[in-house]
Amino acid sequence: MRGSRLAFSLACVMVAIAPMQATAQVREQRLTRPDATFPQEFGLIRGVRELPDGRVIVADGAGQVVVLVDLASGTADTVGREGQGPREYRQPDGVFAMPGDSTLLVDLGNGRLTMLGPTLAFGRTEPISLGEPRPGALSIRLPQGTDARGRLYYQAAGRTGPDGSVLDSAGVLRWDPVASKEDTVAKVKLEETSVSRSGGPTNQSVTMRPRPLTGRDGWAVDPDGRIGVVRLIDYHVEWIEPDGRVVRGPAVPYQPVRVGSAEKEAYLEQLGRSGLMVGVTNENGQIRTQMRRGGGRPSGLNANDLEWPEVMPPFQPSGVFAAPWGELWVERAMPAGAPVTYDVFDRNARLVKQVTLPEGRRLLGFGNGVVYAVRVDDLDLNYLERYRAGS
Repeated sequence: MRGSRLAFSLACVMVAIAPMQATAQVREQRLTRPDATFPQEFGLIRGVRELPDGRVIVADGAGQVVVLVDLASGTADTVGREGQGPREYRQPDGVFAMPGDSTLLVDLGNGRLTMLGPTLAFGRTEPISLGEPRPGALSIRLPQGTDARGRLYYQAAGRTGPDGSVLDSAGVLRWDPVASKEDTVAKVKLEETSVSRSGGPTNQSVTMRPRPLTGRDGWAVDPDGRIGVVRLIDYHVEWIEPDGRVVRGPAVPYQPVRVGSAEKEAYLEQLGRSGLMVGVTNENGQIRTQMRRGGGRPSGLNANDLEWPEVMPPFQPSGVFAAPWGELWVERAMPAGAPVTYDVFDRNARLVKQVTLPEGRRLLGFGNGVVYAVRVDDLDLNYLERYRAGS
């Protein structure tokens, strides 16, 4: 297709809901004090990965830097540098464990995936997007997780089918780089979407924007390749085993909260802070992918210009994490300004406890018996903190 363009946005949303009433079977836990805090601020921490020696790789997209943090000494070393060449990156976004103590770095700005060796030496790179920017022909391998075998897990991109219809679900895809094989391992419900089109048949622009706070399924993958899916409908968890067997948990009760002006503003603030914009162009067969996260609230975007639901969904779909010890942590949607609370599900997809972080914190990931969180101050600066998982 000559001169075609496809553009869409994926928003990292903030939603809110009243905490569920605790039952006798659900233990409540509050993480009150970190056991380690890194004193240096970051611009936007999107990914962390604990190494076997306890040091932590931190990807700071706003600061355009990847650093190796030693929380014990409070020091850090920069890994690589900003740019487009070898040992360089532009807007690093995620870091994922790979076999042999290697690390996969998501380089949004350059639209590529880079392998870092055990000594953090830069290795091979691969493009994030493959194919043509038309329905069914474009594959965007933007990982949301990896397993111990080095397989990548990501959600199928695009919201339109071959006939131009808007899709209401997407596949969770697994890519095996050794076998060069991609397969679908789950299906997830997508949020409601508004679509606008402009241009002619040879120069068409399609813009898609999720309708705020309408909710969608969330998911994460653990090192064993088990996929934890959080279903929006009746709010329950399903574990999809590597052999395809599904372990379905019971529905979790919750009390919806009406969408107010504070929740609308919180959504727009989070959209400006960490929303993902993806643009793909095909100019005479030359395909380019542009990706950017954050950058501030979209110019001229007003809460009154958007269509909002009356009540909020039960959980934050981008706040789903699989702990290496077999739990699935699901960020409950909370009222604007409330401390973040996570529902924790066991291997049988049953809710076993609720964990509340200190105010202004949000989960980043896990290490060896620890939880990593980010604290965001009034200036939107990010600080890395570590908590003992059982404390």
